[in-house]
Amino acid sequence: MSKYVVERTVFEKVGWAVKFRCERDVLVEALATAARAVSSRGGSLPVLSGVLLDLRGDTLRLTGSDLDLTITVETTVAGQEDGTVVLPAKLAADVARAFAGGAVTVEVDNDLAKLSANRSKFELRVMHADEYPRFEVPQGDHFELPAAAFLAALRQVVRAASADDSRPILTGVLLAAEAGGLRLVATDSYRLAVCDIPGVSVLADGQSVLVPSRALNELVKLLAGGDKVTVQLGGREASFTVGTNRLTTRLIEGEFPNYRGLIPASHPNRLTVDRADLLEALRRVKLMAQESTPVRLSMKGDELELKAIDLERGEAQESLDAGYDGQELTVAFNPQYLMDGVEVTPGERVTLETIDALKPALIRPVDNGDFLYLLMPVRVS
Repeated sequence: MSKYVVERTVFEKVGWAVKFRCERDVLVEALATAARAVSSRGGSLPVLSGVLLDLRGDTLRLTGSDLDLTITVETTVAGQEDGTVVLPAKLAADVARAFAGGAVTVEVDNDLAKLSANRSKFELRVMHADEYPRFEVPQGDHFELPAAAFLAALRQVVRAASADDSRPILTGVLLAAEAGGLRLVATDSYRLAVCDIPGVSVLADGQSVLVPSRALNELVKLLAGGDKVTVQLGGREASFTVGTNRLTTRLIEGEFPNYRGLIPASHPNRLTVDRADLLEALRRVKLMAQESTPVRLSMKGDELELKAIDLERGEAQESLDAGYDGQELTVAFNPQYLMDGVEVTPGERVTLETIDALKPALIRPVDNGDFLYLLMPVRVS
């Protein structure tokens, strides 16, 4: 259980009567956003399968949580009776989405929530709010970041984190102070992504935190609608506020791998190619690269050749114009990992820097030193 769960919620109002009216789209978005943090595994607290609704005046606050991740959404409604209740998250979201449109009335009286719009009416069994945990916001200094810069960095880095829960350290994204800015790092041991946001001071020199990639994937969705994000770090948790939405997550404890030692100091071979052309060629050749089939990149002169060979299905091959400086070389990669790196590299042209067919390769933008993507090659006969 998360250590930022402090106690059971205690509400001033006795009873569970709640009544408000709002537009269907407003309710759908608020329920869907909060529900993204709701537990899908059940567990010891059945109430966590629901979304907490807390109405005060015309302000409706919705909270979803699985104890590790908590999302709170605040929106304006036409409030009629203050109160707090827990609605079943998935069912409430599905019902709201099913309404044809217009205004929706939500009225809760004891154990029933009545949702109505136009001539449609639903009654849902509710859970009592006194069973819902209370989550405290991390205590510490607030820092503001431009949402666009943070969003771009997250999109470049988060996909390199591992999805394997048996190695929790690798499921996180390292946020660290670096040369007067903020550095984001993620690796799943097969690839590594590093992105710097210059001039952004969120952490003290030498300080770093490890944030779950799942939480940052959800934060990406919140950042898309904001101008800035407020970051607050505690000893065991971090909070990110975008507008009236807040995401709080438990930090991962442990030491992140020494990623600096993975990055080669120099590469004798350097390929420069149009990013969009390379992506399109990879998408086509990848059609033949099913399951464990790698894509082979053969580099020489002013040409790059991509090839995928499946002994049972056939072969795909494509050539691209490219600039290459180095020894003639063929390197094989996991096609999806390679595409992921090319997709998130900024700029119109990218470079692929290699040592040999077995050493890590680096993908970088031509004109931007704030991002790199390291990828381990695949050994082929």
